[in-house]
Amino acid sequence: MGFSVPSPPPRGVEIIEEFRGVDLNSSPTVVAMTRSPEAPNMMRDVPGKVRKRQGYKKIKTYDGAINGRYVLKDKELIHAGTKLYLGDTVLYSDMADKRSTGRQFFGKLFLFDGKKALCYGEFEKPGQEDKKEDEEKEKEWKLVTLEEKAYIPTIIISRKPNGGGTTLEPINLIGKKFKESFLGTATDKIYQLTTKDLDVDALKVRKLVKEGEWKDLTELRDFTVDRKAGTVTFSVAPGESPVKGMDNVEITAAKTRKGYADKINKCNIMTLFGVNGAIDRIFVSGNPDFPNQDWYCQIKDGFYFGDLWYSTLGQDGSAIVGYSVINDRLAAHKSAAEEGRNIILRIGELKEDKPVFPIVGSLIGRGALAPYSFGYLGSEPLFLTDMGVMAITAADITGEKYSQNRSFYINEVLTKEETYKDSFAFVWRDFYLLSMGTGRVYLLDGLQKSYARDTPYSNFQYECYYWENVPARIFWEDAEGKLCFGTVTGEIHRFFDDVTNQNSYNDNGKSIAARWDIPPLSGKRFYENKTFRYISVILAAAIATGVEIWVQRKGLWQKLFNSGARACWFDFTYINWEKINFSSDTTPRAIGQKIKVKKVDKARFSLRNEELNEPFGIYKIGFEYTESGKYKG
Repeated sequence: MGFSVPSPPPRGVEIIEEFRGVDLNSSPTVVAMTRSPEAPNMMRDVPGKVRKRQGYKKIKTYDGAINGRYVLKDKELIHAGTKLYLGDTVLYSDMADKRSTGRQFFGKLFLFDGKKALCYGEFEKPGQEDKKEDEEKEKEWKLVTLEEKAYIPTIIISRKPNGGGTTLEPINLIGKKFKESFLGTATDKIYQLTTKDLDVDALKVRKLVKEGEWKDLTELRDFTVDRKAGTVTFSVAPGESPVKGMDNVEITAAKTRKGYADKINKCNIMTLFGVNGAIDRIFVSGNPDFPNQDWYCQIKDGFYFGDLWYSTLGQDGSAIVGYSVINDRLAAHKSAAEEGRNIILRIGELKEDKPVFPIVGSLIGRGALAPYSFGYLGSEPLFLTDMGVMAITAADITGEKYSQNRSFYINEVLTKEETYKDSFAFVWRDFYLLSMGTGRVYLLDGLQKSYARDTPYSNFQYECYYWENVPARIFWEDAEGKLCFGTVTGEIHRFFDDVTNQNSYNDNGKSIAARWDIPPLSGKRFYENKTFRYISVILAAAIATGVEIWVQRKGLWQKLFNSGARACWFDFTYINWEKINFSSDTTPRAIGQKIKVKKVDKARFSLRNEELNEPFGIYKIGFEYTESGKYKG
């Protein structure tokens, strides 16, 4: 009677060839194999492949939290603590010690910090008033408050000495001076201004001598002023105009109107918008005294905010948090409490040659939370709500009427961050970065979208990642295109941008701990014993790289093996004697290893690299395992 050897159980195979992002929203047991339930400091390489992020290097330290960074032409300004720096020079030392906002606007930089509105740029040097119009005037770079350079409006024209006239321009909120233009008479000496209780500032009074020629008059010699009554009394009546129908007396006076300038000074939110979607006006909001109001400036003139140029949007219990511009519409995002209609839409148009910005609709959606979370990924505006990162699209405006969630795969963790409402967003290349300021940064990948309907009313979700040990208070991109960030402790760091350079993979000289966990593998029959016998990984080749393979079984982690130098290639310019491989093969390298993980119902594997100055890219992972017998626990 013959003896037969029993056949070994067939080997199952699990191969992962695509790596999309993390899924922090689901239990690890139900995470798709293309995603990871835990992957700190990893990011997309090319779509479908992942790698360790680059590190950064400290380049400067300031005294105070980094609250803002701005550029005008070749000049970089840093808002740190209460100071505004140009290089090492302090331009201003009385800023609010909180994040500020700023934009370039027709050759100048306008800044709003909620305390005092500022402008930096080239201005004419003083003492050149007598130069002719065709003479070139000298300029200097300087920082001014908006009040210093405020436009002086002519608020009334064709006024008679005793009153009347035609209104022309509104009062400037940010400036206290105004002009009034009179049509003189032969006998009147007393000219009544439209307002009383004038400031002590000297009045400027001009008289038209002949067409195109004005004469400046002098107080006490040519006229006296009763500031309380708001009258100017001439020693000799100015007389009738030498040009029929043209005003011949112009009076410039000053009156501080309580709270007017602060309407603009206390704003810390801004955007650019205009008629027909142009970007020729500054819109500002964020004033805590008027949470549901915003103001806009004169076309191409950020020094003139008319007292009538404002909008009241919804209820005052719901603050304006930020703006998005979609096509030719300005979307103002409210905090909440608008019965779900938390996005108010306006257009810009001309009516009787005057700009108006009427409300044309609203969108149903979550209220915005963080003023510094707004950004455009591609052409899509993103913002933060209590349910994660949302987007509104052009289709929403014309049809569906709601905002869409874009961060489903990280919402469970993201929305529980303690500093969630104070987060800061920045769009860098194809990523929307959202920093918590604590070291954790979340990324939404604009090149990878999932069209599975994981959340209602969302067409797609972005793939997501997260970084650790990146304590960014604010992000920006420098003149060379390198990603930079400032911290609450006043440090400025710049990320390395050469992905092939070994020295790009450290954080100020410290190693970067990166890992990619695979969801638990339970084979074809979850109820049978599994024995995992072989693993193979294709890593991106580098001068020095490697991987540690860990396994979690029955809740406990243990290291299986370290690849050593098997994925490295040799270069005389970089030699690590602990990991040296004389191979000249620079293509991605397969690393295979026999393992023995016995009698488990499932196992979770982790690929890790925590080495200093080592890149770490994953292309493919494969497993072999056997199944036999029922798992008994």
